[in-house]
Amino acid sequence: MSDAAARVADSTDNWVDSRAPLWSRPYLRLSRLDRPIGSWLLLMPCWWSAALAAGVAHDVSRLLLIVVLFFIGAFAMRGAGCTWNDITDRHLDARVERTRSRPIPAGQVSVTQAIVFLVAQALVGLIVLLQFNRFAIATGIASLAIVAIYPFMKRITYWPQVVLGLAFSWGALMGFAVTLGRIDAVALVLYAGSISWVIGYDTIYAHQDSEDDALIGIKSTALLFAERTRPALAVFYGLAVILIGVALYLGGARWPAWLGLAAFALHLVWQIARIEIGDPRLCLRLFKSNRDAGLLLFAGLLADALLRAVLT
Repeated sequence: MSDAAARVADSTDNWVDSRAPLWSRPYLRLSRLDRPIGSWLLLMPCWWSAALAAGVAHDVSRLLLIVVLFFIGAFAMRGAGCTWNDITDRHLDARVERTRSRPIPAGQVSVTQAIVFLVAQALVGLIVLLQFNRFAIATGIASLAIVAIYPFMKRITYWPQVVLGLAFSWGALMGFAVTLGRIDAVALVLYAGSISWVIGYDTIYAHQDSEDDALIGIKSTALLFAERTRPALAVFYGLAVILIGVALYLGGARWPAWLGLAAFALHLVWQIARIEIGDPRLCLRLFKSNRDAGLLLFAGLLADALLRAVLT
């Protein structure tokens, strides 16, 4: 099979396809490094919580190190999660137009090879986790149960996005566990707000596959909401902004954080206004834009943490 034929259908013009060594490309595709948006979205709640916790502590001395470690950990564990997802979904992926070109159903990587690669990525994540305190290590390990069950949820419920939200928002707890050695009300409310955000953006993402999913019996909020997707997004995105705002209030955040939240909210409003569920390309574009929304909020939280540290 030529490399052009081996490319994943919804991933083109990326560094993996053009620059990575040929032998490594199926594995890099398996970990989604040709489409890193998922890693960025996993990282955002980690960075939010790290910055907010640093602000609460009035101490940014370890913030840069934590941000870097979270970056490495998020990319490693996102890769491991995607590999696990592809192992469990390989038969379903073969029946969906967008996913049948993934490495396992396309025959580029065997299940055994994928398992070995999964373990390797998980070990990188473990090395990162071991840099933190015992409470943070235990908190990080606890997330694995949710990650393990997520791929099966789409077979039994129209709300798999909730389980994805539980997994992808776990970083909202990790910043507090690492920085403060505890998970308090601020962290829990931030976690809830992030879950609402994930449900919204993954509903947009799921609309790319809604027709195929309906044919093969895969469930999602995209199918559940259908033509009511825009008002549903307004509910979940609105709830995300409110809950994150409550977390900022409880955490004593100052004006930079509120500016970041306002920019985040405006970006979500733009997504709601632009969404057209019958346009897969637009759905993918809006889904990917959530990295920028998350970075806007992080910028505000980071500025807030620095301000509070200086004024201490």
